[in-house]
Amino acid sequence: MLYEGDFSPPPGRFVLVAARFNGVVVDQLVAGAADALRRHGVADDRVDLVRVPGSYEIPLVARRLGRSGKYAAVICLGCVIRGDTDHYDHVAGAAASGIAAAGLDAGVPVVFGVLTCDTLEQAVHRAGGKAGNKGAEAAVTAVEMVNLLAKLPGAG
Repeated sequence: MLYEGDFSPPPGRFVLVAARFNGVVVDQLVAGAADALRRHGVADDRVDLVRVPGSYEIPLVARRLGRSGKYAAVICLGCVIRGDTDHYDHVAGAAASGIAAAGLDAGVPVVFGVLTCDTLEQAVHRAGGKAGNKGAEAAVTAVEMVNLLAKLPGAG
């Protein structure tokens, strides 16, 4: 038997966990995610937004919200831009591994929508510019995963 998610309107509430740091980029990811959820049948009143200081802080909040039982999925949105020090590597790595761990711990989709870019220009392109909107892509991933988990054995 083949199990696969789809893009039909998913059940439940969704939450966006968004970093304030690099807000000019992250705000576009939030807008893209909200629009994608709306286009897939998730009404605005079923979507919450939680702001955290930066991408490093996303995993803890994502884990708490994922474990709350209130949300079908947690969509993590942030932007880390490489600088002159290795700070980028630490923040990007901690965000990625922390978000993955949060999803495994919570048992609900915790989707990685954190941009890790070399330049602000690259980030802008991925937040609604030439490369599309990665926030919207993260939201569509959440929809597909919620629908897939509902179909798998042991769901419910």
